[in-house]
Amino acid sequence: MASLEKEAEVGLARELLAGNLGAFDRFVEGFRSRLFQYTLLVCGHREDAEEVAQDTLLKVFESFEQLREPEHVRAWVFRIARNACLMKRRKSVFAPPQELSLDELMPAMNQSGGERRLEIVDRSSLPDAQVLAGELRQALEDAIGSLPLIYKTVLLLRDVEELSTEETAQILDTSPDVVKTRLHRARLAVRQKLDGVYHRFEPATAPAPLNFEAREKLLAACQHVLGARRSAPQI
Repeated sequence: MASLEKEAEVGLARELLAGNLGAFDRFVEGFRSRLFQYTLLVCGHREDAEEVAQDTLLKVFESFEQLREPEHVRAWVFRIARNACLMKRRKSVFAPPQELSLDELMPAMNQSGGERRLEIVDRSSLPDAQVLAGELRQALEDAIGSLPLIYKTVLLLRDVEELSTEETAQILDTSPDVVKTRLHRARLAVRQKLDGVYHRFEPATAPAPLNFEAREKLLAACQHVLGARRSAPQI
């Protein structure tokens, strides 16, 4: 499924780069919910998340001609989203006064004095009803939301967006080894918070419907940059 989604995203990116505006709505639909899910957990508040997701899409279309490798379109989009989230957090009234220390979230020491091992359980062993339960989703959102930002972004990009270690490293301007270390620690922290239930993120919330004005603003940016000659597709 992940490979099919990636192929679809790459195909849409190539269509837009070729000036085919017929791919516009499908591109927006494919990325908007994913961006909102990411920005909601990074920004921590729905109003900020809605704004950042929309700003990210606008920036994407304003700079679409800079996309040199369509096969990496998802990583490129989420790099823009990550920067937008950082900017928003610096000035948002909803931004937390301080980040929690990762040490507060790490596994406790066992009686023998060693670090407790937390093996990640195969999600296939869990019944769908349990995984999709509202309480589990909320617990997972809370667990991810409590992570320090540098660990939260790695977890979202690698485990939710399924970007590669190399793509994540490029987005975060760090090395693959650092990504692997942060991801390992983030997974342990989330597993600790979930108390033995394998982590999974499928938020119950979704962005508000894209209104006509917002869609037209995105479309205008896309048309301007790509220099498309065709009329805008009908809603």
